[in-house]
Amino acid sequence: MTQVLDKPVQLGNPTVAERTARRKALLEWIAIHSLGIAAALFFTLPFVFVVLTSLMSDQQALTRDLVPDTWEWSNYTKVFDTPGFLTWWKNTLLYAGLGTVLTVVSSIPVAYALAKFRFRGRNLSLMLVISMMMLPPQVIIIPMYLFWAKQLDLSGTLWPLIIPMAFGDAFSIFLLRQFLTTIPNEYLDAAKVDGCGELRTLLRVVLPMAKPGIAAVALFQFFYAWNDYFGPQIYASENPGAWTLSYGLESFKGAHHTDWNLTMAATVLVMAPVILVFFFAQKAFVEGVTLTGVKG
Repeated sequence: MTQVLDKPVQLGNPTVAERTARRKALLEWIAIHSLGIAAALFFTLPFVFVVLTSLMSDQQALTRDLVPDTWEWSNYTKVFDTPGFLTWWKNTLLYAGLGTVLTVVSSIPVAYALAKFRFRGRNLSLMLVISMMMLPPQVIIIPMYLFWAKQLDLSGTLWPLIIPMAFGDAFSIFLLRQFLTTIPNEYLDAAKVDGCGELRTLLRVVLPMAKPGIAAVALFQFFYAWNDYFGPQIYASENPGAWTLSYGLESFKGAHHTDWNLTMAATVLVMAPVILVFFFAQKAFVEGVTLTGVKG
């Protein structure tokens, strides 16, 4: 007679190896998320400090208190009532909005040509675009200022900063070119077989597929123009009516150097539009940056 020995079956009782694996996975999860939380706090806490300080009274600002005793929402009203603040808003929207549109519209055809056309000197043209990215704006600021201020008499305005954007931007062209190389040529060939010319192919086929890349370029340009301090300082400093928020904030801080609650409130109002734009366009922005440079 053969005796069969049944192995005991343990239900609901994990083995030592299983408990060890679970404990290791839990510790890894805690370690990874702890680093993420620490990094998030590192970037978030300064902004929280600025917001809380902007809601404090004059006496409490920059004390050891971290939470306002009374929430002074009127600080934001006082900032808006500052002479010239709404004008700075209008000028910044004009500079950032119009400049972004001109940059995107003028950069797309150049990027499309560099990505999809085959012509003599294409690589040289691309190298020139890359070399322009490496050229600091401070190097050419003197001849550019003499041209716009002395020849065209446009000093004291933002037009010397806006008009050049209608002729493309090296970084935007390069970024768009890298994204457009990821679009398969088969789509373009199919459109041309259906009778589409180059312009119609660009408008009907390429642009809808390049929306993430265009969104990334537009956001980069918008953020640059919104935060630009150097350009308005050079061309618009002599005319307070042409100041932008970035340059006007320096003047506001000088006039209210002891009122840190008002200075922080003005800072929040300057940062808020950029944060909101990035929040709502974050998906397209990340997708465009991620896909750029996958091919080419």
